[in-house]
Amino acid sequence: MKNQEKIFSRKSAPERSARMVETIYGCKWSLTVYQLLAHDINRPGEMVRNVEGLSTKVLNECLRKNVQFGILNRVTFNEIPPRVEYEVTPFGDKFIRILDQLEVLQNEISEADE
Repeated sequence: MKNQEKIFSRKSAPERSARMVETIYGCKWSLTVYQLLAHDINRPGEMVRNVEGLSTKVLNECLRKNVQFGILNRVTFNEIPPRVEYEVTPFGDKFIRILDQLEVLQNEISEADE
């Protein structure tokens, strides 16, 4: 038999996006933060007041990770007292839609197991 050239190379997970999904899903508060932002709750203090069990320290860590990945944008207002708000970036909109599709997939898997 004639030696055939290999057409496909080994496929591996995209390193950065896989790490991003893992980190965001690993943070149990990120999905809650996205939900808050969708309801126009975009200031950290207001977020903490609206979610039982969410501390300022944990929220700040979660927000920092989301800003580093480019999912959220931190907007600082030059006021006294200082005011900070968070907004979803255009990239974040795409990323959140992917997470929504993962949730749909999980629901389908759960229904098939029943």
